[in-house]
Amino acid sequence: MSRWADNIAPMTETAHLRCIRPECAATYTLDEIAYACRSCGSLLDVVYDWDKLPVPGTLRFFSERWARRGQPLDFSGVWRFRELLPLAGDADLVTIGEGQTLLQAPKVAALDLPLAAGRVYFQYEGMNPSGSFKDNGMAAAFTMARRLGRGRVACASTGNTSASLAMYAALTSLKDGRPMRGIVFVGAGKIAYGKLSQALDSGALTLQIDGDFDACMKRIREVADRLGLYLMNSINPFRLEGQKTIMYRVLEGLGWDVPDWIVVPGGNLGNTSAFGKAFVELKGLGLITKMPQLAVVNAAGANTLNELVTRRGLKWNRGHWEQPAVDGFYDDLTKAGKKAQTVATAIEIARPVNLPKALRAIEAMDGIVCEVSDEQILEEKARIGRCGFGCEPASAASLAGLRQLVSRGVVDRDARVVCILTGHGLKDPGATVGYHTGQTMMDESAGAQLGRLANQPLKVADDLEAICAMIEERA
Repeated sequence: MSRWADNIAPMTETAHLRCIRPECAATYTLDEIAYACRSCGSLLDVVYDWDKLPVPGTLRFFSERWARRGQPLDFSGVWRFRELLPLAGDADLVTIGEGQTLLQAPKVAALDLPLAAGRVYFQYEGMNPSGSFKDNGMAAAFTMARRLGRGRVACASTGNTSASLAMYAALTSLKDGRPMRGIVFVGAGKIAYGKLSQALDSGALTLQIDGDFDACMKRIREVADRLGLYLMNSINPFRLEGQKTIMYRVLEGLGWDVPDWIVVPGGNLGNTSAFGKAFVELKGLGLITKMPQLAVVNAAGANTLNELVTRRGLKWNRGHWEQPAVDGFYDDLTKAGKKAQTVATAIEIARPVNLPKALRAIEAMDGIVCEVSDEQILEEKARIGRCGFGCEPASAASLAGLRQLVSRGVVDRDARVVCILTGHGLKDPGATVGYHTGQTMMDESAGAQLGRLANQPLKVADDLEAICAMIEERA
């Protein structure tokens, strides 16, 4: 069916977990708690026996579900596609109304891009219940936590994962009625207050670890092993199953036609991996006839994927990627004391957990990787805001990357492109206010600097004439 679904062993169930390394291909049942292969340590996939499953013959089948949106599962932007991620029976699926996101069509002229009119779209995931794309994955991960009876769920986070986990834990209980308990690790000083406030408000036990995301990720895995916590980061393969549905909604918004390009910010690379899996499965099932190309955009201060893929030539190579090259790069980061640093905190990750799966997605979708500066991210964030879509800084990396790829001639002017906006603007209001007041783009020699699209608040005396004069002058 696909380049990574060759040589599937016979199954007695319709789904199982399998190691992504072809030479290993160890398998586990869905009722086993496994985040990595116990034989070789590689990541795991959720693999379906599609021949035993009732898969619709056309994607237009799912259009009919929206007419029944009074039913919670058909209202969910994840579970109305449940035949494409058949993890559990309908009665066991967890939903809080996630996935109510629509494909948006900003005016190309407002984006100042040399592309044909009507060819650029935003998939605005900020309209999810917790304000980010993470809710798609949590719906699937919490479904499995309930199935496994795991009441304590945990994650390391730069912000959005903790906010989503905390909300789902507050609204979900186990089958016997016991409440679930959310536990989140965040790096000290490494989380935007908008996101931290969500975890605190939803009642999650929040631990600030003296370190960055990578340090938190290392510790949460150790703690999960010792205390039996159910890990909800994207190393959990079920998280990626939920995130596949972002691409289903993109296709839905385009009348089930496949775009030419998908552009996505790259942090821990869960979305990159999930999108690749989604399209390869759809192609293998005969539900689409072509694949879009994938562009993954790193922040320059957290550019591991771009460094390894673009500059060093790392490839999936049909499951035989060069892990020693990756380990050597990480060792160099450690020796140099180099850590990820970017205003786009949601993608401020130096050691992405899903790197191998991202390599696989790039190969399958004829993808490309690039990086953009913090200044470019903030400029594009302001531009997206002028189009009426407030987004977190990481989201704007997609538009900044698209601008770069258009200028390089990689994306042509007639291409149909979808940029993924990962989170709501109120996730990080500090970055927004800082940009418009000149406090984010600081140069020690020059002091505060305003961005080209800054909308600086103006001081005016408490005087009617002065106020009216200011409005007449500026508006």
